[in-house]
Amino acid sequence: MHTTNYLFAKIQIFLQLVALFIRNLAFCYYFSSFLINLLHIYALFINKSPQNDKFKDSKKRKRKSKKYLEHSTLFITFACNMRIDIITVLPEMLEGFFNESILARAQKKGLAEIHLHNLRDYTLDKWKRVDDYPYGGSAGMVMLCEPIDRCIAALKAERDYDDVIYVSPDGETFNQKIANEMSMQGNLIILCGHYKGIDQRVRDHLITREISVGDYVLTGGELAAAIISDAVIRLVPGVISDEQSALSDCFQDDILAAPIYTRPADYKGWKVPEILLSGNEAKIRQWEFDQAMERTKRLRPDLLKE
Repeated sequence: MHTTNYLFAKIQIFLQLVALFIRNLAFCYYFSSFLINLLHIYALFINKSPQNDKFKDSKKRKRKSKKYLEHSTLFITFACNMRIDIITVLPEMLEGFFNESILARAQKKGLAEIHLHNLRDYTLDKWKRVDDYPYGGSAGMVMLCEPIDRCIAALKAERDYDDVIYVSPDGETFNQKIANEMSMQGNLIILCGHYKGIDQRVRDHLITREISVGDYVLTGGELAAAIISDAVIRLVPGVISDEQSALSDCFQDDILAAPIYTRPADYKGWKVPEILLSGNEAKIRQWEFDQAMERTKRLRPDLLKE
């Protein structure tokens, strides 16, 4: 009896140590994610375009931005940075897209996870139907509540999610600001609509955010989900080898990017602006800012009014 009690006490101590380890691991995960987000925000902040004298030393800003992004990348290897679960009736449509280029490298590096879920796997209908006729006699077909609810519930039972996103023509218009914001989140669900759309009750009770990629209608939400995922994941520190490339994209400062050139300096008499060949970093950055402002005023004046 004494031996049994002793063994039971040992097992109890071991289980307590395991529980403590798991709690500490969870703390480290969230603390590391917090540090990643802080470093990411700071890198975005110090990379602002030079709008006055104190921002004109862009070479120094670049070094600082690169240093903080490199530090954030070290934390990523310890804490998984981003997971996107996409619910769709056409997973085959997206498989090729996510298995190529930058998104494929992000997954191989362990910086992002992208999982496709076939909605038909969550229906109880023997014909695997996920849609039905709408009440009221309107045209088209509507995606059912039950399979969507079952899929989202199954995912939420495994982990917490920052947002459950429905891609819809009447959602908020996706832009670089939203992409930056989403790149600092952990887990996201993206629901792809199809047919006429989804039952309104899903939108009322399960969806936390609706996003549109433009004022037009697509056959399904798969292309919109791909656009959002690409724009977001490429911003995760470490995904793009040269983080400055992502931080200097169009719209990062709410203006368009300056014109860009590469070799040769003279092609068929089409010459690269002399300022870009001068080697004067401060003047080049000022030229880029002036060009960016000029292009924005000419091509997208609406950006300057916001």
